[in-house]
Amino acid sequence: MRNLLAGSSLLIALFIAGSAYAHHSGAGVDRTKTVTVEGIVKQFRWANPHSWLEIEVPNGKGSTDIWNLEMTSPAFLVRAGWKSTSIKAGDKVKAVARPFRNGDPGGIFVSVTLPDGKVLGEQATQPAYLPVP
Repeated sequence: MRNLLAGSSLLIALFIAGSAYAHHSGAGVDRTKTVTVEGIVKQFRWANPHSWLEIEVPNGKGSTDIWNLEMTSPAFLVRAGWKSTSIKAGDKVKAVARPFRNGDPGGIFVSVTLPDGKVLGEQATQPAYLPVP
């Protein structure tokens, strides 16, 4: 019985630790500012719980920085008009983000302008339903 209790306690502790790690704080992001960067998409990851956009951005020193932009989940992106194929590696894009406070290249995604000029954000521009009169 003692081994069962110890094993259960360990399993619960691991579950709680994993959940706490997955729900990270947004304190490292400056939500009062936006930055706009232009570059080439290195990778677009359509994944739960967050999608990610990696962009190679020229840094003025003759090389590039990799900007990592955290996005919302695919379920919300679909409602905003996204598909898993909306962005591809090699696309030239302009992205707007809320930057990291520590100055690292990246932040929280706001919107992206695609090569064809279409702008996609994280929120739908129209309600997903029509209100009943």
